[in-house]
Amino acid sequence: MELEHYLEQHPETRYLEVLAPDICGVLRGKRVERSDFGKLFGKGVNHCGGTTLLNIKGAVPEYVDYGSNDGDPDVRGTAVAGSLAPVPWAAQPSAQCMMSLSTFAGEPYPFDPRNVLKRALQPLLDMGLNPVMATELEFYLVEHDGEQFQPRMPRIPGSALAQDGVQYATFEDLEEVDDFLKDVDAFCGAQNLPASAALSEYAPGQFEINLQHVDDPVLACDHAALLKRAIRAAARRNGLAATFMAKPFQEHAGSGLHLHISLVDADGNNVFAGSSQDGAFSDTLRHAIGGLAACMNESMAVMAPNANSYRRYAPGFYAPAMPNWGPNHRGVAIRLPVASQENVRLEYRVAGADANPWLASAAVLAAMHHGISRQIEPPAMVPERAEVEYEPTIPLRWSLALNTWQQGQILPEYFGQEYHRVFERVRREECDHFNAQVTNRDYEWYLRLA
Repeated sequence: MELEHYLEQHPETRYLEVLAPDICGVLRGKRVERSDFGKLFGKGVNHCGGTTLLNIKGAVPEYVDYGSNDGDPDVRGTAVAGSLAPVPWAAQPSAQCMMSLSTFAGEPYPFDPRNVLKRALQPLLDMGLNPVMATELEFYLVEHDGEQFQPRMPRIPGSALAQDGVQYATFEDLEEVDDFLKDVDAFCGAQNLPASAALSEYAPGQFEINLQHVDDPVLACDHAALLKRAIRAAARRNGLAATFMAKPFQEHAGSGLHLHISLVDADGNNVFAGSSQDGAFSDTLRHAIGGLAACMNESMAVMAPNANSYRRYAPGFYAPAMPNWGPNHRGVAIRLPVASQENVRLEYRVAGADANPWLASAAVLAAMHHGISRQIEPPAMVPERAEVEYEPTIPLRWSLALNTWQQGQILPEYFGQEYHRVFERVRREECDHFNAQVTNRDYEWYLRLA
């Protein structure tokens, strides 16, 4: 019915781009002809299961038994209801939809990150608690000066000269990229992506676009990934590139993925509202924060998934490096924004913008359930306006984070033992290959005198 209605509204549609995320959060899939549209909305289409485990360069990992080592078998892909939408930037009339992966026996395919999130979410649902969630994504607009990449700097009026300075939240910076923002707005409107606020962030060329809350965490993560796709397309249309690297420029702030989450019961009541022993926050909220603190170390491998991710964690850039929390404070890992009782929520600020949103959310929801079910008390609260010392306690090197993930005792139950193992293997291989590279920096530092 969804497909028929869409084609009535868009009879010119020639292609359908079917999208499924891989372990890095990259949307991969295929473009199918109109004659095959119905299969996706019916019994499904065959899809290469190994694509869910590709590394960031799109290669099949060698460290795992899936992909080329097991004959690269197909799985079944079917359209995600409600995800069918136009692709406004396509050269020919095209649509897109998200794809859910299953085995041919009808079981959820365990390496599909959307299914990993569903698995991690289920214990909360079994408690009668449903997350309401939204994401905030920071990113840079980037240009190349013929020698190197740099932020798309604002210009001094009347010239082509770059205007230096942070200039946080200035309208002039937004106005300079109005054509880009106009395209993002049009793309989001066409694709039913609930984008809301946009602002210039804490560095030249850096921006943030927020998405509205929805009562389905998987859908919230779909929105985040599709927003990235729309932002990149709008940047290309305007002669720029958009990057969600966690730390593309050493001297400027990194880019984060902030997760805003509340929990509601079967009657729609926000269980984070109320008061507890500190007179301000409910016991459920305190225990959820306690679980997040307890799981923060072993979840770092998904919050910071590559070598560049760890460059983001540095003093003075609002990138938390320890499991602290508090109200109305951007210097902590778990922030409680100012809100009315019915809108009390937590903001998890650890993940970089390069994180796979489904896996990052799976880790956060798993940790919240772990804390609530075991009534874990959080560390001491950081009061509003308090100075926070930068004293890292979480693993801030890729290999250390992978070691901590591998030794984790909490998340394997939520992610599935085999996915937990395979994630470490895939990311470890990329880590090893990255660290084996000999770069110009090696020559600049060591060639002459080492």
